[in-house]
Amino acid sequence: MPKFAAHSNKMNNQLIVIIGGPGTGKTTIIEGLQLQGYCCYPEISRQVTLEARKQGIEQLFLEKPLLFSELLLEGRISQHKNALQESQKHVFLDRGIPDVLAYMHYIGDSYPVHFDAACKTYTYSKIFILPPWEAIYESDEARYENFEQATLIHDHLVETYQNYGYELIEVPKASLADRIKFILGSL
Repeated sequence: MPKFAAHSNKMNNQLIVIIGGPGTGKTTIIEGLQLQGYCCYPEISRQVTLEARKQGIEQLFLEKPLLFSELLLEGRISQHKNALQESQKHVFLDRGIPDVLAYMHYIGDSYPVHFDAACKTYTYSKIFILPPWEAIYESDEARYENFEQATLIHDHLVETYQNYGYELIEVPKASLADRIKFILGSL
């Protein structure tokens, strides 16, 4: 458990976050868990990026990183609050609130104190981290980082989550079925 007090959880479910640098298989695992009937919340950064593009900002994270991060923080807090209300025992989230800070650390930008406060207020039960895996890494229109940058982001994720007192459970590089089996077996 993190060293900070958890936000009130009325349903007594576990909020489980899948983290990792870009291209490590998070979304594929979340989709696989969803197909098995688990309650899952998707990554929201692509949605934020697409909304910005509709407003004429091609890469919001690169052009206005603080605004992008504010929007992500709001979205992830909303996901956290909604996940607490779910009736299922285990709720999986593709990235958590500390991811926002890890990315800000990665680009070297500062952020308001309420970012840190959110990480302390809205906590999670378990954190699974996917290591960098060059064999499955692919760039696309929303993933602009190369593999070396993805590895640096991984390092910032590890440091940030550990700074908030989380024990990270590394998911082995394996088939999707084996990765899901590992995660479910670790609950």
